[in-house]
Amino acid sequence: MKKLIAVICFMLATSPLALAQDKSKDAAKKAAPVAEKSAKAKKEPTEKQKAQQEKMKSCSKDASDKKLKGDERKKFMSECMGAKPAAEPAKAPAKK
Repeated sequence: MKKLIAVICFMLATSPLALAQDKSKDAAKKAAPVAEKSAKAKKEPTEKQKAQQEKMKSCSKDASDKKLKGDERKKFMSECMGAKPAAEPAKAPAKK
């Protein structure tokens, strides 16, 4: 019985060593898939996404100029982003 208890204690004492991981091997495994994903993930945004980004920048700049913070800024940004884009002015006919 004493031998059994001694063996169990020894196993419990050495189990953290068995579970320890080699950081360099683990990092190398993670680095390779991440590099592949990042190459695939980098693609150009669509025209619609670019327009949305520009609108976001514009609304954010306007909110900053007005020095809005907190709930006021959230409300302003929501209204600004939800607003329809201004229609482009019609081109005047060319003069002869």
